[in-house]
Amino acid sequence: MLRCTSLLKEVIKHVLLLHVTVVVVLPFYLMLSFSFKSPAEIQSISGGFFGTQALMTDPRCLKEGRPPEDCTMRPIIYNYRAAFEEAPLLRYLLNGVIVTVSIFAIQVLVALPCAYALSKLRFWGRDAVFGMVIFCLLIPIHAIALPLYIMLAKAGLTNTYAALVIPWTISVFGIFLMRQFFKTVPDDLVDAARMDGMSEFAIVWRVMLPTAIPALLAFGIFSVVAHWNDYYWPRIVITGDRELMTPPLGLRMFKSDLDGNEYGPMMAATTVIVTPLVIAFLLAQRRFIEGITLTGMKSRIQESAPGYRSQIPRHTRQLRRRHEHHIARGCCR
Repeated sequence: MLRCTSLLKEVIKHVLLLHVTVVVVLPFYLMLSFSFKSPAEIQSISGGFFGTQALMTDPRCLKEGRPPEDCTMRPIIYNYRAAFEEAPLLRYLLNGVIVTVSIFAIQVLVALPCAYALSKLRFWGRDAVFGMVIFCLLIPIHAIALPLYIMLAKAGLTNTYAALVIPWTISVFGIFLMRQFFKTVPDDLVDAARMDGMSEFAIVWRVMLPTAIPALLAFGIFSVVAHWNDYYWPRIVITGDRELMTPPLGLRMFKSDLDGNEYGPMMAATTVIVTPLVIAFLLAQRRFIEGITLTGMKSRIQESAPGYRSQIPRHTRQLRRRHEHHIARGCCR
């Protein structure tokens, strides 16, 4: 009886997981499939995954006065060629890289010292400051978008990279995530570094940073995905300069109010935009999961985990051994 109940629970669990998987994967399936198909097949939702790949005529090519035989091509070639020719897609991708890398680099420079202070330093009001960090997590960007825009407009920073980067330089989520991870690092490592004469900033960058690589990768994926896919804020501050458009904002170039939306080229451009994120996540998947699971764990649990010592950087292990040596010498005197 217990075995049947356990089997039934497993079946129900897997059925629910399969349904969730279908909901998550279906938009990617349609995106990739539509990037292969002709407009007629997209409208009728026919032709299978790759479509029939029957020859079609490029209407823009005919408008340019070219002969019909030069304007005949396969749908997949038409969609991906239009994705790069209809709009400067490579420029949009470059803008996305510049913005996301700049935001993440500044967020790390701010979040690591703040997280170290909130986790390893003892000062009056520390808990109140951490409470303010938690409170800031509850404030949506839409609530402060207007004051931010007015501030940037008064400073003459709209339609610049600065307008895309400055509002995101302080990440309260990054501070919270790194603080929770630093709580798992034993205090002995920090004490050993102090006994070696390191300053607090040196401890942050030479001791804490190497141990926090998994958490940084996890935070990096959250940060890069959020700002790579952000449409709301770039739509507000980038109003006239097409050269500063980010990838999601560039997709508007495939929307036509007169001739209808070009779903094939639009889905082809979306595929090109999404592919770097998918590849980056697959490459960093193990470290990402490791960073999420280790964050918030107690240090004594982490120390007892298999392979914990091998995860501590060599310089940090040396500091810890030196600290233990100093303690042993003090006990022997």
